[in-house]
Amino acid sequence: MKDEVDILNYLVSNIRNSMNEMADHISTGGCESFDAYTKCCGIIHGLAVAEREILDLKSKYEEA
Repeated sequence: MKDEVDILNYLVSNIRNSMNEMADHISTGGCESFDAYTKCCGIIHGLAVAEREILDLKSKYEEA
């Protein structure tokens, strides 16, 4: 079970890094249009949903 939790931690870490990179991209003026901005926000939202699902799964593993 430890291996599974380690994998989930690795995924959460990578997702969090991707979210931070995208947020940095937005905050430094990387979006040249509103369309680019909404696309970046959508990516962040999707990553956040994936992160939440993985954290919920991790919690279930730890309870078992």
